[in-house]
Amino acid sequence: MTTVLEAKNINKYFRKPVLFHVIKDVSFRVEKGEFASIMGKSGCGKSTLLYILSTMDTDYDGKLFLNDELVTGQSRQYLSYLRNKHIGFVFQFHYLLSEFSVLENVMLPAKKLGEKSFEEIEHSAMEKLKMLNIDHLARKRASRISGGEKQRVAIARALINDPSIIMGDEPTGNLDSYNAENVFNIFKQLSDEKGLSLLVVTHDEDFARNTDRIIQMGDGRIL
Repeated sequence: MTTVLEAKNINKYFRKPVLFHVIKDVSFRVEKGEFASIMGKSGCGKSTLLYILSTMDTDYDGKLFLNDELVTGQSRQYLSYLRNKHIGFVFQFHYLLSEFSVLENVMLPAKKLGEKSFEEIEHSAMEKLKMLNIDHLARKRASRISGGEKQRVAIARALINDPSIIMGDEPTGNLDSYNAENVFNIFKQLSDEKGLSLLVVTHDEDFARNTDRIIQMGDGRIL
């Protein structure tokens, strides 16, 4: 198996207002094509851990590897590049730019990465929209589509740079059961057919139960 993401002895402290040990000696790995979920009560450290794993929070002890490369201690600029190229994000709120079209929203991370021509990026964005059955919305303004559609656009955007892993923070938290199931099925297909790794923080037990593995957290630890 190829390991895409590995956390080794990750510890995190909040120093204010008092010293608080929020992530306690967390170690685990996510393999290529694996669909893993992280569950646990509110305040157990799930989102904090995800911020560390996504390289956005660099203030921790321990080691983090992405595609067998040590990312701990790298410069902010390099981490920003790595994150954009290798990690796709899907949040509870889609964070689409409402004045932009659906297509323009999906293209943004690839334009920022700057490794392909405008035509290539546009073509790739259309392919992702087709894959998610929303290519008919390409020219619509993001403010004019439904909540379920917005979340699919967010997934297309997360896929645009062909990342190694998709990370989700409550990606179905704002959706009704029909759209939540839709998002799950899309993720499952990406894992099964495209060999994409997924790591999703969720409160949704039905969602988690159908993933390959549940990483259960409690009080900053993996149980």
